[in-house]
Amino acid sequence: MNFADKVVLVTGAGRGIGQAIALAFAQAGARVAVNDINPDSCAKTAEAIMTSGGQALACHADVANKLAVQAMLIDIEDRWGRVDILINNAGVEPHQPIVQLDEWDWNRTLDVNLKGAFICSQSVGRMMQQQGGGAIVNIASIAGRAAGLRDRSAYVASKTGLIGFTKECAREFAAYNIRVNAVCPGVIITAMTAQLRENEAQMQKWLEDIPLGRLGDPEDVTGLVLFLCSDAARYITGQAINVDGGKVML
Repeated sequence: MNFADKVVLVTGAGRGIGQAIALAFAQAGARVAVNDINPDSCAKTAEAIMTSGGQALACHADVANKLAVQAMLIDIEDRWGRVDILINNAGVEPHQPIVQLDEWDWNRTLDVNLKGAFICSQSVGRMMQQQGGGAIVNIASIAGRAAGLRDRSAYVASKTGLIGFTKECAREFAAYNIRVNAVCPGVIITAMTAQLRENEAQMQKWLEDIPLGRLGDPEDVTGLVLFLCSDAARYITGQAINVDGGKVML
């Protein structure tokens, strides 16, 4: 898949799945706006792209802050004049049972994982509407479908909401030639799942429940994301597709 001359904004691209997606788009020829709330991680991903001969712009911003998102988009427009593809990947995942979960952690999770996708989709959607089209992919989770996670109520709620938002966004944005889909990863080997992977009993249970018999790598997600943003997927919108080794089959 060739994304030469396309401008891609990837949120939460400082590490893990977001970083892998940003690098994959750059390797496919895209100009990549690398967003992260951590300025150092953001800069490192952008630097890795440029070191490999690609074009990147480091965009330090909190996606839950509308003014910060708008400022980020001004920077991208000033550099490249447009945004063709948006990947809403930024996310947080507090680990607490409901009776102990702090309200701040609940609010912050919904703000980043769900409201952040809304703010970015709304703002970038307006740009894409003027441009005549585009593609948006939301990184959800199988936790938002039929595989909830114990002690992750805020995360599960946010990802369930993100899948619903994806469908409604696809309905409305279709009139502007903007396709919107969600990718739902299973357990992927990233920093976010590091603590969970230290639990041997949990690991054994996961592997027993995954037909392919292994956890996923970030690169296992990137192929589907790039496909959904390509012309090969021009008739696909409003879908939530699992990338989980077969753990959840709907």
